[in-house]
Amino acid sequence: MKHAVGAFLKQATTKVGIITAITFQLLFSLIWMTGYDGVTDNTKNLKIAIVNEDQGLGSKVVSNLQGNLPFQTELIASNDQAQEMLNNRDVQMVMHIAADFSKKLQTPGQTAPISYTINESNPSMTKSVMQAVAANITATVNKEAVAAGATAVLTQMNPNLPADQAGTIAQGLAAKVTSDIQSTNKVKDMPNQMLPMMLVLASIVGTMIMGMNFSVSTNILGASVSKRGKLGARLALTVVAAVVVGLISASMVVALGGHVEKGFLALWGFESLFLLTFAFVAQMFLTLFGNAGMLFNIAMLSLQLVSSGAIVPRELLSSFYHSLSNAFPATYAVNGLMNILFGGPGVGTEVGFLLMIAAIALVVDIIVVFAKKAKAAPAMAHRSQTA
Repeated sequence: MKHAVGAFLKQATTKVGIITAITFQLLFSLIWMTGYDGVTDNTKNLKIAIVNEDQGLGSKVVSNLQGNLPFQTELIASNDQAQEMLNNRDVQMVMHIAADFSKKLQTPGQTAPISYTINESNPSMTKSVMQAVAANITATVNKEAVAAGATAVLTQMNPNLPADQAGTIAQGLAAKVTSDIQSTNKVKDMPNQMLPMMLVLASIVGTMIMGMNFSVSTNILGASVSKRGKLGARLALTVVAAVVVGLISASMVVALGGHVEKGFLALWGFESLFLLTFAFVAQMFLTLFGNAGMLFNIAMLSLQLVSSGAIVPRELLSSFYHSLSNAFPATYAVNGLMNILFGGPGVGTEVGFLLMIAAIALVVDIIVVFAKKAKAAPAMAHRSQTA
């Protein structure tokens, strides 16, 4: 047994396996702990669009909220414009105060709702945070309505209203303002909500392992096949694998009841594209650094999971990780998947960025392959002259 263990440890592959396991722990711990540090403090980066159609108490409510809410707020002229911003994920929630808000506050027996709209085609954390915010805003508005002297405001708005009646209405305001929370692009359950993260994680890991095995195959073939031939075969197989794996993945999602808002073909095509991009990026690092390229791929896996917005909204990340995410394919894969699976704008922007990243990785890969060939040429020529 002792001899077997010693012989096993002498193998380079054994040492690489142990180092890889340690690297996973080190990189994931470092990146995840620093990536999510300060997330709760960064809720100030979330943005709420406010549409106010009431020039009475509504204007006072908006003024107070803009001064006190720990979020970014933007006053939007029309509800349609605000809803479009919400659909494009430019804001995380729309707050709408109707034109009859003040009138309903004055009418006995009626409630004055504040409407909130949340786009569920987002990380689940966004929905939960915004729902809590909506409830807190309504409670704050109720308190502020009384504390700010609503009696005087109501009397000024309606001079014919008796003072005692105005006071009675003011005291009842704390129970009159209600929340009307609506959702767009609804996600029906937790498995569907987690689909973008699952698909991206499976794609990164799968293409990373595929790239590693393609690299091993390239080395085994050695000089029996030209470098040009090996490169062409590897790229061709990568393209075919991306299309086939994308088909299998999209079929499984649909077969298992996944919600695909924009259809099977859109999902298949988009999955094939980001699978191809992940594969080209992984193979680029392996071509550049050989077996050590796996360390870079492990780091890329962790960085992309943290910064892509699949788990935590990108708005809550530090400025460093938020900026870094713009260069990673997973960011565009997650955004595109949310649009296709749950609903949202088109994926033209995401497709464009994925194609650009794939093209850059491919060009670097090809240049490095031929650069290595060029370096080998002088030695070959020297041996020919000696012979």
